[in-house]
Amino acid sequence: MKVNQADLSDTVGVAGLFDMYRQFYEQQTNIEGAYKFIHSRLTNKDSVIFVAKKGEEYVGFTQLYPTYSSISMKKAWILNDLFVTNNNRKSGVAQQLLQSAMELGRQTNASYLTLETALTNINAKKLYEKHGFVHDTEFGHYTLNLIIVDNNG
Repeated sequence: MKVNQADLSDTVGVAGLFDMYRQFYEQQTNIEGAYKFIHSRLTNKDSVIFVAKKGEEYVGFTQLYPTYSSISMKKAWILNDLFVTNNNRKSGVAQQLLQSAMELGRQTNASYLTLETALTNINAKKLYEKHGFVHDTEFGHYTLNLIIVDNNG
């Protein structure tokens, strides 16, 4: 297996993984939307995507977005997505993707790498904690959902 930073030639493969990732979080499949989203991220270089491949098969990815820490006056990274296909889980793929993300943070002299996962995602929580991520109990995190759902169709 090989992990490398994705470029435009990986758009189709990453988009397929991204669509599966969204389905994991109970979203409807939308391969066209996934392709457009990933293509835009890679074209605009507003995220960093690492992809894991076994031969020509795309088996996992992680996507990070840059942000900044005002307190430390340094760059920081949001690990927004990490996904491995079902038949490649528990084979070290997620660990290698996470290590690539951590190395990006070190190489860019970032203050921190942050992420969030579903409370029910026990395996992911174990992986993150194994690599030194600490569950934040000091600060409250708030979210404002800006997507308005029209229940009238």
